[in-house]
Amino acid sequence: PEGDGQNLVTEDVTVVEGDVATISCRVKNSDDSVIQLLNPNRQTIYFRDFRPLKDSRFQLVNFSNSELRVSLTNVSISDEGRYFCQLYTDPPQEIYTTITVLVPPRNLVIDIQKETAVEGEEIELNCTAMASRPATTIRWFKGNKELTGSRVLSVAGFVRRAAVIYVTVGREDDGVPVICLVDHPAVKDLQTQRYLEVMYKPQVRVSQNYPLQGLTREGEPLELTCTAFGKPQPTDMRWLRVDDEMPQHVVVSGSNLLISNLNKTDNGTYRCEASNAVGKSHADYMLFVYDPPTTIPPPTTTTTTTTTIPTTITGT
Repeated sequence: PEGDGQNLVTEDVTVVEGDVATISCRVKNSDDSVIQLLNPNRQTIYFRDFRPLKDSRFQLVNFSNSELRVSLTNVSISDEGRYFCQLYTDPPQEIYTTITVLVPPRNLVIDIQKETAVEGEEIELNCTAMASRPATTIRWFKGNKELTGSRVLSVAGFVRRAAVIYVTVGREDDGVPVICLVDHPAVKDLQTQRYLEVMYKPQVRVSQNYPLQGLTREGEPLELTCTAFGKPQPTDMRWLRVDDEMPQHVVVSGSNLLISNLNKTDNGTYRCEASNAVGKSHADYMLFVYDPPTTIPPPTTTTTTTTTIPTTITGT
């Protein structure tokens, strides 16, 4: 505001659209001069406590020799501009206050180019906010990690603002929220989120159920289990022997592979394959059959325990 050496004081006003703006014209050293308030078109809103302007949104809050305070309800963008405080002295004094109207962004919407993505695919995310002043800053997060590199588009000037970002998704992103958050002086914590749905090929694991610990020895049984999960859940799972026929005596039941009597000819790599709509994966188990335990009994280790018995000698 102009005129620091003057007798008149006022402050700029920033207000959210639809709220109330309060303009205060104050006199430091009152000499009973008339205070008046004018609008940006230099029409008188208040002259002392009288309102010549036929706009009932302006109401008197306080009037005295030293202050004229006026409220303006339901502020709209058209109310923006400079309002003038005048003091009828000789010569007249004048300073201005500026009303700035903020418009909060609304209707935050995320659009995902594909409802369901496949791992490794790059998808386009769009976040759109309705009209706002000043322009909205749109930020993207995946889970709690901020994403950078979004392009901001102003659609039809003031009407919409959109931020586009491209994200390459992996299986770890399935079920993770993508958040579009708005930074704006008129709103606190305005955000919206969508959950990613990512399809991925099976993850396959082979575990040895028996023998649980220890060596796979000749003459003993072996039991393997294959587990596979993916999205969609794998429906097709099969066992095969890499570079060789499956031995006749191997029993495959569902995800289990059983050899009841191991033989050195069973040596080799056994593969469990699982597939779903996205693709096929496998896990390998390398079988090496060791010699059976020797029939000679192992040497017996003798442990000699010496126990000392305390002897009490009774003196005579």
